[in-house]
Amino acid sequence: MASAPVITIDGPSGSGKGAVCAVIAERLGFALLDSGALYRVLGIAVHKAGVDLANHQAVAKLAGEMAIEFGRNGPDSVQLNGEDVSLAIRTDLGSDMASRVGAIPAARQALHERQLAFRQPPGLVADGRDMGTVVFPDAQLKIYLTASVEARAQRRYKQLIGKGIDAILPDLLRDLKERDARDSQRPVSPLKPAEDAILLDTTDMTLENVIARVMEFVQQRLPQVASQ
Repeated sequence: MASAPVITIDGPSGSGKGAVCAVIAERLGFALLDSGALYRVLGIAVHKAGVDLANHQAVAKLAGEMAIEFGRNGPDSVQLNGEDVSLAIRTDLGSDMASRVGAIPAARQALHERQLAFRQPPGLVADGRDMGTVVFPDAQLKIYLTASVEARAQRRYKQLIGKGIDAILPDLLRDLKERDARDSQRPVSPLKPAEDAILLDTTDMTLENVIARVMEFVQQRLPQVASQ
């Protein structure tokens, strides 16, 4: 499966990578890996099971044993051990727990093999924070999306309100700043662009603008794929 092309799109929360990846994968007919969802599901699993985050072995064990299913009840649906956690993983708790379990090396290793298995023909679009640096360092195209923390907080606020989830903008801004610091300073797989990644600041761009720009990159690096 190593020959299947991979496009990685990394970046901090709220940079737009999730929405961009979904559209790009659909247009190209590629598989989609939402690695953040895996960490969010693990975070919710840890919370539900009452596992102590300081017990790294127990967290890693849970990561290897939990049953995850995407798309059973729609494209955005996520099942954890048969329970629908689609909304739970998108709450502030889901975001915070994802960042916390993501800082545990044993948990990252346990999820690493699951991520690699998503690489299937005809190709894969991988969304995350270390897709281009750690999980798929041989990806044919690596993109790093970023945006001001204020713009990202606004996007997160609109996303949550749109899903019927209560949100307070100042709290989201504070949480994003804390998460940025935690994700970029963690000793294992810190949030940073790959050396060969294309950096794209989406602060003043619409989703349609970003998608169009990414498709230009695809045409440049993977012309045989873009022309199909």
